Amino acid sequence: MFDPPIGGSGETYKARVAAVGRSLPATRLTTAELMASTKHRTKIDLQRYTGVRERRVLDGDGNSHTLAAEAVREALSRAQLEAGEVDVIIGCGVTKSRGLQARTWAIEPPLAMDVAETLGARHARAFDIGNACAGMLTGAMVLNNWIRLGWIRRGVVVSGENLSPAARNAARHVRSLLSREVASLTVGDAGAAIIVERAEEPDAQDILFCGATVAKHSRLCLGFLTERDPGVRMFTRPVALHNAAMTNMPVSYQQLMETLGYPLEELDHVIPHQTSKAAIKTGIKKITEHLARHQLGERLHSHAVVTVDRFGNTASTSHTVAFVDELEAGRIHPGERVVMLALASGLVVGAMVFTADEALVAGYPDRGTADEIPLNGAPAANGVANGHTNGVLDAVGAAAAPAAPVAP
Repeated sequence: MFDPPIGGSGETYKARVAAVGRSLPATRLTTAELMASTKHRTKIDLQRYTGVRERRVLDGDGNSHTLAAEAVREALSRAQLEAGEVDVIIGCGVTKSRGLQARTWAIEPPLAMDVAETLGARHARAFDIGNACAGMLTGAMVLNNWIRLGWIRRGVVVSGENLSPAARNAARHVRSLLSREVASLTVGDAGAAIIVERAEEPDAQDILFCGATVAKHSRLCLGFLTERDPGVRMFTRPVALHNAAMTNMPVSYQQLMETLGYPLEELDHVIPHQTSKAAIKTGIKKITEHLARHQLGERLHSHAVVTVDRFGNTASTSHTVAFVDELEAGRIHPGERVVMLALASGLVVGAMVFTADEALVAGYPDRGTADEIPLNGAPAANGVANGHTNGVLDAVGAAAAPAAPVAP
């Protein structure tokens, strides 16, 4: 894998996002239903505090692997590709559930290998990497680099997140808003896939990445299996994690914007990691203020995409789940720039920037229009706009928003 670029000329190729896919369980679990199941009387108004109205959950009908495989099928269909045309599959999920019980986890063989076998991509290299909720963006970065060097032509990044057991476990243990498992109440299940391939057009735009790991914050969010509870339990220090993210994210994005060479206004779609409405709103405000101070743009051209109200925090899949939402709604147009903002325990911050080309958008011929399809979710008490939180400095209530539970 350390061979020079094919041909030995040193010339690099460009990569493009060819297609995306997602898989969502049919079962919806509302926040009201989840909080009604708590063992202790918490008096926590979770929906008002986080903006999460409901999430999708597996209900004995799948696992991390089935979610992942279905998402890849969707992406391949959108790109009109066969599984045999894929050179590499990288599994990037946090959860590892197999079988019908969430307690059944398998570290080996890798999820990517199972997906390759299930879909018939038997000649593809398949392996897993892990980077918490930044996993899929990290996997896309690896594929982008290999494509640029000419080592591969096409690869798939995939994840299947079966996080709902963490929410059900938290409901049995949470006693108050100060509990370290409160953030677990916001999570949901989803599968996602991104196909990255060599761009054939000479004027194709590069996919760019930036990122940093601030390891001193690595113990602020911990997840592990326990003996008495089915599936994972997650323990977070939300206020400390929120403050660490607000401190470190703006600097990383400053470096990105300096590399891009164009102002903030030329980012058409901003997709943050879906933690909570309040956290997203505050984060966008902090980033925008910081970039404006460094003369990298005055304001975001568009609002930040918010889907956490309907799907909860789906960990590594959250960016792709939201991006598919925008494509299906007809809000993405050829030539528009998309930025996915990473925030993950570790602490990992970063971003992936790419241009949605005509072929990618054409994969959604049945898409609606922004006028026909309602924006994501209903207005929340924390002031976040319906569907998209305002990414400009005059966002109402952003400065006073509490540090809502964050679970990277």
